[in-house]
Amino acid sequence: PMKFLVGFDGSNSAKEALSLAIKHAKAFNASIDIVTSRESGTAEEAKAIEAAEKELEYAKTSTEEQGIRADTHLLVRGRKPGEDLVQFARESKTEAIFIGIKRQSKVGKLIFGSNAQYIILKAPCPVMTVR
Repeated sequence: PMKFLVGFDGSNSAKEALSLAIKHAKAFNASIDIVTSRESGTAEEAKAIEAAEKELEYAKTSTEEQGIRADTHLLVRGRKPGEDLVQFARESKTEAIFIGIKRQSKVGKLIFGSNAQYIILKAPCPVMTVR
């Protein structure tokens, strides 16, 4: 079966990316890996990691309620999130990546965060971006 990856940080654009992935997963009978990456797992990070785990659980539940198999992954591998997601996509033979693009300039041009830019340029598969 096909596998999609959603880069998920709990933001509205990440939630939009997840709902787009769910639509595609229904069409292609795919499962979804919902992935969050934290650069480090230090004590100060513990709260952020706990919050990320809650967000992932919520995302998994809402995906499964729509009949799509979902797995969550909280990566703490010392990499920047963009690199982490691309690496994970390679390892798991992901067929498409869905990410939210948050930032926009005053004149409405998209400003890619460095992580989104890295994913778009280096991903081993198509990348769908959602504002």
